[in-house]
Amino acid sequence: MTRASLNKQPHEVASMFDGVAERYDLTNDVLSLGQDRVWRKAVAQAVDARPAQKVLDLAAGTATSSLPFARTGAYVVPCDFSTGMLRVGKQRHAWLPFTAGDATKLPFKDDTFDAVTISFGLRNVQDTDTALREMYRVTKPGGRVVICEFSHPTWAPFRTVYTEYLMRALPPVARSVSSNPDAYVYLAESIRAWPDQAALAARLTGAGWSKVAWRNLTGGVVALHRGFKEK
Repeated sequence: MTRASLNKQPHEVASMFDGVAERYDLTNDVLSLGQDRVWRKAVAQAVDARPAQKVLDLAAGTATSSLPFARTGAYVVPCDFSTGMLRVGKQRHAWLPFTAGDATKLPFKDDTFDAVTISFGLRNVQDTDTALREMYRVTKPGGRVVICEFSHPTWAPFRTVYTEYLMRALPPVARSVSSNPDAYVYLAESIRAWPDQAALAARLTGAGWSKVAWRNLTGGVVALHRGFKEK
């Protein structure tokens, strides 16, 4: 299996990410024109991890997204269902507690984490609403969730250009830098099919999160959503 379908069968998605693990971080940097670094910095600021806090980083892949939390002194658990991603991450950061797990059936007890975050992974989960409820379950009362995901550009002319880039330019660029360019065709399609900012906020609220808000990054190419679990 080299490319998942939009039905998002877990074994298909996991297999696809296994196949791109080795050069995944490099490919993301090229395809986003370096913007992924800006987005990850915004995530770290929104999570606001503190020393001794417990942070769950879902869809962590090779743990590039986990490192900023670890640097604050927080205890961060990188979790992913792609064993290929985890294997590459463990080779690079052996000291982190990598954990294999499905976002819809998290292997953690209730009320465990001060913060749960997922970057560019929620749209690859088969059941978004179940995943949002699972994140709520494992978060401590008073804790927060931060979701960074591709979204819908707010300015119509830019949205048109962006959509053209996704479907026409992204696959050829991916072919030159990725170990599995077909996977990036799926990723482009999944971005186009993903709900907009307000729709995702409504789903967060429906899963139990309160004080849900979002802000756009790069004109809405990416949106940062945050919510809290009431005490």
